Amino acid sequence: MNSDTVLKAENLTKQVTSPEGPLTILRDVSLDIGAGESVAVVGASGAGKSTLLALLAGLDTPTSGRVLLAGADLTALDEDGRAKLRAERVGFVFQSFHLVQSLTALENVMLPLELAGRADARRAALETCERVGLGNRTGHYPRQLSGGEQQRVAIARAFVTQPAVLFADEPTGNLDTVTGERIVSLLFELNANSHTTLVLVTHDRELARRCSRILELSGGELLREEVVG
Repeated sequence: MNSDTVLKAENLTKQVTSPEGPLTILRDVSLDIGAGESVAVVGASGAGKSTLLALLAGLDTPTSGRVLLAGADLTALDEDGRAKLRAERVGFVFQSFHLVQSLTALENVMLPLELAGRADARRAALETCERVGLGNRTGHYPRQLSGGEQQRVAIARAFVTQPAVLFADEPTGNLDTVTGERIVSLLFELNANSHTTLVLVTHDRELARRCSRILELSGGELLREEVVG
């Protein structure tokens, strides 16, 4: 890996069994993503975008090929090893916010820090809530927050550990246009200011063009790569 490479995939292939026989969801995908980059993964529904994201993040394992994340070979680690690496180096933002309903906004953001045994969990979570514009909503529960506010909590939770890579899977999918635009601006602002690599799965071509690079998948293969700007 180059010294500034944070994420590298080598010949990733993912097959699953189906009633019709083996089904190849991803075929021989290789890519190299640098520290601080913003990369969009685009393609039609069923192109393999979410599968690629799951493999790159160590949420799933490839049938063949390997993934290097922050210098560690994910494919050589067991499930516990991958979970530990994710907790230390990876943040996630999903279309559905995945917040713990019984915890306040602040407690949701504190959660990954507490799991890591950080003594400064409350202070760091409060600072991150302020950064995403939720300073006055920290005591509210998810059901008391709007969709945009819930996604801000999810982003704060993803960024509070200062991950090497943030994976965002259709992060504006459940939001109206104006709120979605604010959330996207926030993601890019945090990407730029924190030097966190952003890997964004989206069907929105306009949003994809705000990234520094676009990777287009089709039928499980990397169709093309475009440098933007």
